[in-house]
Amino acid sequence: MKILAISDVHGDKAFMRRMAQKGRQEQVDLVIIAGDLVDFGHSPEGLIGPFKEQGLEVAIIPGNHEGLADINFLVETYKIKNLHGYSMKVGDIGIFGCGYGDIGMHQLTEQQFFDTLKLAHDSLLEKGIKKKLMITHVQPDDCFIGLKIPAWGSSGVRKALKEFKPDLHLCGHIHETHGIEEVIEGIKVINVGKTGRIFEL
Repeated sequence: MKILAISDVHGDKAFMRRMAQKGRQEQVDLVIIAGDLVDFGHSPEGLIGPFKEQGLEVAIIPGNHEGLADINFLVETYKIKNLHGYSMKVGDIGIFGCGYGDIGMHQLTEQQFFDTLKLAHDSLLEKGIKKKLMITHVQPDDCFIGLKIPAWGSSGVRKALKEFKPDLHLCGHIHETHGIEEVIEGIKVINVGKTGRIFEL
């Protein structure tokens, strides 16, 4: 399975058109957008269409810049998958997620981060899953991806890593560490950011 993963696009339509072309050229099976597709109050129109025009499947979680109305608009308009509190199965790969952030208008408590990931993860049980991919917008707490700044990141996300043991965790949120990889609780965690990373599972 080949995945193109991005986050923190913040309304850059030209970037999304380039990513749609990359996805088609690389023949990816799924495009994952790990939050902050837009800036506060801006429309998400024109950001998903390029991928659908290339025949690509898309899954998304909200970041701390978009709310449920934005995500519902995209799901209904483009028939994409919302992974916030939900899961999906592609072949023998199970993907589960939790959006929103630890700051701003759209934020969750630590318990909400964990409970949302648990709900999504538990929906994968007994589905013949061989590998698991966890998607969040916010990074785990106390990590280099979060610049080791106290109170940055989520202890709830870290707890989910420890308990659910995904094979890979993709996040976004911290612009300064886009593309950085780190092993946290024995799991490879990658801040995909605005890099257009492709992964094979």
